Amino acid sequence: MELNDIKPADGAKHYKRRVGRGIGSGLGKTAGRGHKGQKSRAGGYHKVGFEGGQMPLQRRLPKRGFKSQSAKYNAEVTLADLQRLGAAEVDMLSLKQAGLVGEMIKNVKVIKSGELKTAVKVTGILATAGAKAAIEAAGGSVA
Repeated sequence: MELNDIKPADGAKHYKRRVGRGIGSGLGKTAGRGHKGQKSRAGGYHKVGFEGGQMPLQRRLPKRGFKSQSAKYNAEVTLADLQRLGAAEVDMLSLKQAGLVGEMIKNVKVIKSGELKTAVKVTGILATAGAKAAIEAAGGSVA
């Protein structure tokens, strides 16, 4: 293969339609724009969502919902995750190294989901009341 042999794939290049080049071309006179009106004129168009002055749909419908910007810094870890981790002591750094939480996470909370059979010492991490009870029942502690 040589550089001068390289060609675009079949169908990748399209014939560019030249409009407004005489009536013999089939796309002369109005150049496919029809007669008169805003869309026939150069530079004449409207913004996205414009409905001719009618109240647009995005303003007719009520505002709904809320997306917290702090949610991307919070994470949850289950009791089953702690069991799978198999570490005697768990803190934020060990969770990040194990890949259970992302690098941007600042707050982690242990939730009661799954079972914990081994004693785990949890430090610097919050836990729900149920999760705390389960950790202590397994012989661990939450600090």
